[in-house]
Amino acid sequence: MHTTFHTQSDNARFSCSPLEKFTTRLLYLFLSVIMSLSLPGGPAAHSKMAVGAPSASALQRTRRPMVTGSSVLGIKYAGGVMLASDTLCSYGSMAKFKDARRITAIGGRESFDATSGAPLPPSHPTLLGGGGEYSDYQAIVDMLRSDATAEYCADDGHFQSPEETWSYLRAVMYQRRNKMNPLWNDLIVAGCDPTTKVPFLGSVDKIGTAYTDDVMATGFGSYIAVPIMRERFRADMEEGEARALLEDCMRVLFYRDCRALNRIVIAKATADGGCLVSEPYELETSWDAKSFVSDKAGLGTDGGW
Repeated sequence: MHTTFHTQSDNARFSCSPLEKFTTRLLYLFLSVIMSLSLPGGPAAHSKMAVGAPSASALQRTRRPMVTGSSVLGIKYAGGVMLASDTLCSYGSMAKFKDARRITAIGGRESFDATSGAPLPPSHPTLLGGGGEYSDYQAIVDMLRSDATAEYCADDGHFQSPEETWSYLRAVMYQRRNKMNPLWNDLIVAGCDPTTKVPFLGSVDKIGTAYTDDVMATGFGSYIAVPIMRERFRADMEEGEARALLEDCMRVLFYRDCRALNRIVIAKATADGGCLVSEPYELETSWDAKSFVSDKAGLGTDGGW
C-alpha cells in the first residue's frame, strides 16, 4: 500500500484561481480563431482541401471548350431547307473523333399511317446543327428532346415549331451567358412551319445573339462558305442544286480549314413535313490545283507553308 503526500508548495504550484482559468481559456479561444482565419477560405475550405474535394465552380463552369466541332452550313431552297456538317470533333488540334454527328432531328407532330394506323416518323421536326463544344451540344439536344417528350405526354396537339425552338434557344443561351456559364456552341435551327409551310433558318450563338437568313454558317464556314453561298444562292433553287452547293462549300472547307473533314452529313426538312438526316459519306477531293502543288516562297515544299 502506497500513500502519496503533497507539500504545501506542491499544492500552491498546481492550483490556480478562477480568474486565471478564465484568462487561459480566453487566450486559447483567441489563438484558435486567429489560426483558423489565417487559413485560405477559413476552416471549412481547409477541411475540403484536406480531403481533396474540388470546388463547385470547377465542376459546373465551362471555361473553355475541349472537344469541338467546326462548321455547320444551312441554306433554303424551293420547298425546304438543308443543313450540312462534317463528322469531325477535335481535341485541341488533334482530329480525334471522326464519327460525331452534329445534326439532329428533334420533336415534330406525331403521325400515323392512314391504312394500317402504324406510327410514322414525326412530321415537321426541327433540325438542329451545332458547332463548338460537343458535350454542350449533346446537353442541348437532351434538353430539347425532354421538352418534346413533355409535349407529347401532354397530348394537347401542340408542339414547338422550328421558329419557336430557335426563339427558346436564344433565351436559353442568353440566360446561361448572364450566369457566366455559357453553352459553348454556335447553333443553326432549321425546319418548315407546319401551318404556313414556309422554310425557316435561324442561328444562335453562345451569348444569345440570334438572326435569320437564307444562307448561314457557323465556325470557319462563316468566313469561307457564306460568301460562296451568297454568290450562288437563288430563292428558286432545286433540292439538287442546294445539295451540290453545300457539298462544294464543305469541300472548300476541307481544303482550307484544318479542323474540317471530308466525311459529311446532309439533312433536309421539306414543306410537306418530311425530314431526312443522311448517313455520313465522303466527298471526292482533288489536290492537283496549282496552288496546292507549287512551291511557296521558293522553299521547295509541297505547297504548304
